[in-house]
Amino acid sequence: MRKYFSYLAPFGGKITLALTIKFIGTVFDLLIPYILEHIIDNVSPKKDVKLIIFWGAVMVVCSVLAVLGNIIANRRASRVSSDTVRVIRHDLFVKTIYLSCAETDKFTIPSLESRLTTDTYNVHNFTNQMLRMGVRAPILLVGGLILTATMDPVLTLVLAATLPFITVSVYFISKKSIPLYTDMQSSTDDMVRTVRENISGIRVIKALSKTQYEKKRFAGVNRKLMKSEEKAGIAVASTNPLMNFFLYAGLTVVIALGAYRVNAGVTGVGVIIAFISYFTYILNAMLSVTRIFVSYSKCAASMERITEVLDSPAELAVMTPDEGEESPEPDENAPHIEFNGVTFSYAGRTNNVENVSFKLRRGGTLGIIGATGSGKTTLISLLMRFYDPDSGTIKIDGVDIRYMDPDTLLSRFGIALQSDFLVSGTIRENVRFGRDISDEELEEAIFAAQAKEFVESKGEGLDFKLDIKGANLSGGQKQRVVLSRALASKPEILILDDSSSALDYKTDANLRAAIAEYAKDSTKIIVAQRVSSIMSSDLILVMDSGRVIASGNHDELYGSCEIYREIADSQMGGAILD
Repeated sequence: MRKYFSYLAPFGGKITLALTIKFIGTVFDLLIPYILEHIIDNVSPKKDVKLIIFWGAVMVVCSVLAVLGNIIANRRASRVSSDTVRVIRHDLFVKTIYLSCAETDKFTIPSLESRLTTDTYNVHNFTNQMLRMGVRAPILLVGGLILTATMDPVLTLVLAATLPFITVSVYFISKKSIPLYTDMQSSTDDMVRTVRENISGIRVIKALSKTQYEKKRFAGVNRKLMKSEEKAGIAVASTNPLMNFFLYAGLTVVIALGAYRVNAGVTGVGVIIAFISYFTYILNAMLSVTRIFVSYSKCAASMERITEVLDSPAELAVMTPDEGEESPEPDENAPHIEFNGVTFSYAGRTNNVENVSFKLRRGGTLGIIGATGSGKTTLISLLMRFYDPDSGTIKIDGVDIRYMDPDTLLSRFGIALQSDFLVSGTIRENVRFGRDISDEELEEAIFAAQAKEFVESKGEGLDFKLDIKGANLSGGQKQRVVLSRALASKPEILILDDSSSALDYKTDANLRAAIAEYAKDSTKIIVAQRVSSIMSSDLILVMDSGRVIASGNHDELYGSCEIYREIADSQMGGAILD
């Protein structure tokens, strides 16, 4: 919880003011039964109506001030809790954006979503309760005991004797419940993951008539979450009954002993009435403390999960030269992109790419082809330093990319993925994507991406509003918008990762010709399943099971690589296409 209190610290002034107002309001609340006891035992026997009216007015004033103080303090507490969690949520979101891909894989997307939503809600709920009841409850508890002690110390001792039992019960129950709430949040992650998968794949599920299967799968994770919630709920369920038992037992003794003391003339009737009021205060205070402890258990578990993300390493660290060495400088004579003995494994067990080496000149084109899972996209991820290779080096202009600032490195790239995403907004916003790109540059990129015709067919043109994930566009139209985005910045290195798979052969051919002209100065990397998409590349890598089994241009591979020749023949019937 150290991280949590560091977020509260900047709001110390507001918290102090809110707690001060809450303190004053609660003190006025405590005075009401005390004044009532004074009226019954001291004022009424005098039969002075004016005096009774005066003390009655004092009670009304105390009531009004108590209500106003609590309302004002609660409003300020709500603002502080909202502001605190807003900062936590912002930092968590920013950290999530900058997490390395390896860290993102470790946490998983559904878990990060859960931490940004459910966990921050638990933190907000605890902060609000702590600021609203964290001061009021102790004041009612301690203040009630002090005031009752001034009335009748013997009866006060009876009430005070119940408090250790309550404190011990709450401590052990809260200690047991924190790990249970942590397990419950993990189960929530599983449910979020399942719901996310079902929503994103709802069309496939319906098309394959797998609705019943998915219902059973969801029922499984839902049942697991239910059992986790049940365990956590059972752990804290005994808190309120135990508190009620101890306090009501104490009250029973107070009333019985109080009746004896009234008959004996040792204490007054007003004292007993005040004791019952203060008992109600103490009971409510202890219930509030219990709710705070339950909320704390959830908050502690959630804050631990949030802290895991906040304290995790962000982007991969930038390497620095050893002492006495100079920082590497770009070499114009070096290959623009160079892989040298690169080996990498996502899980650290089986290599996803192994001993990959190649060189590509500036302005050249690299084609990568191979079966699904052969490591094509992994090479792209390594080049953009989403991951670091386990061995080998990757260089741009002769400089190891591990020495480069991440933002500077990524600014060199323009990338279009097959499964790239579109946001809910206009075509203009999706292509520009927050970058300083003029309308003229946008139109040039859209023309090169073969998207001009369909964009103009939309009544609003570039201002046509896309649904979430571009649901109101066809697959080919989505890919052309994504291609426009990649081309718009005229990147130094253009990466097309199976980004034209939804296009017909004619549009694909026109696209390749347009890109060759539009991005002639860019170094291009094209990952494709179609031989026609890469056959004009300067260098083609044929990959299988993470290894480069052959490399060369189209003519060389067609003559020397059986796998490549089989792919080309199956797609083109042995014809050489222009």
